[in-house]
Amino acid sequence: MSSSTHDITVPAAPRVEEVAEGVYAYVQPDGTWWINNTGFLVGRRGVISVDACATERRTRAYLDAIKAVTPQPVRTLVNTHHHGDHTFGNHLFRGATIVGHEGVRAGIRDWGEPRAAPYWTDVEWGDIQLEPPFLTYTDGVTLWVDDLRCEVRHVGTAAHTTNDSIVWIPERRVLFCGDLLFNGGTPFLVQGSLSGAVSVLEDVIAPLGARTIVAGHGPVAGPELIDTVLGYLRFVQDTAARGRAAGLSPLEAARETDLGPYAELADRERIVGNLHRAYAELAGAAPGAPIDARSALDDMIAYNGGRPLSCHA
Repeated sequence: MSSSTHDITVPAAPRVEEVAEGVYAYVQPDGTWWINNTGFLVGRRGVISVDACATERRTRAYLDAIKAVTPQPVRTLVNTHHHGDHTFGNHLFRGATIVGHEGVRAGIRDWGEPRAAPYWTDVEWGDIQLEPPFLTYTDGVTLWVDDLRCEVRHVGTAAHTTNDSIVWIPERRVLFCGDLLFNGGTPFLVQGSLSGAVSVLEDVIAPLGARTIVAGHGPVAGPELIDTVLGYLRFVQDTAARGRAAGLSPLEAARETDLGPYAELADRERIVGNLHRAYAELAGAAPGAPIDARSALDDMIAYNGGRPLSCHA
């Protein structure tokens, strides 16, 4: 496959789904570039939000959706990782305590202001002001919604990024996992680790026994999503091993690879970026070690026929 095509569509409207008593997923179709999921938990005196959105318009719509469910204010905002689709809207949560791993704070500052060019089609970001977490942790923190325990845990290694956390609600068996899982979209690990992501899904996520999983992108799912994503990650590792042994570059390996069942995933050009990460690990790079992300993105655009990657945020 030499290019990745995108159908230009207008995504459907976001929706609120009550996934357990007082626990809501906010699902934003179609879950492609910069269009993430969030969620919130409603208590008697306030709300905990899991992540913000990428743009001012989308974050304000999310806040309006919360207000349609409860008049209680958002008192706490948890960022599952530093990527802008989950954090650029932080500043609109007036009065909320913003909580995240120490790496989230650093990652937001390192990324800087939102930008689309030259890698993505134009995005109407709105008036975005960077607002990193100001309450940070290294391993985790426990939040309470009335008497409901919510465990916020760093996953212990690089996976999607170096600073991924989950929000686990054991009493309800509900998991908010950020971008450790994608449902219907291609996982993306340029700033993380293939081996780390496999380890986290096998050793951290699966043993929880979650009944309901709110992925970072795509519809609410059950535990079967874990094996689906693991299958893709192992496919990338196998493809990288064969391509590197044959002397192919990540882009060449991607172009010669039949994605098979994974061709139906959105944003399939991410195979190239994922192969850049997998090649680095095969060469001995530690999980999460910096790689040349610009070269990876340049190759993704080449795989996409020279066109910027489609973003409908």
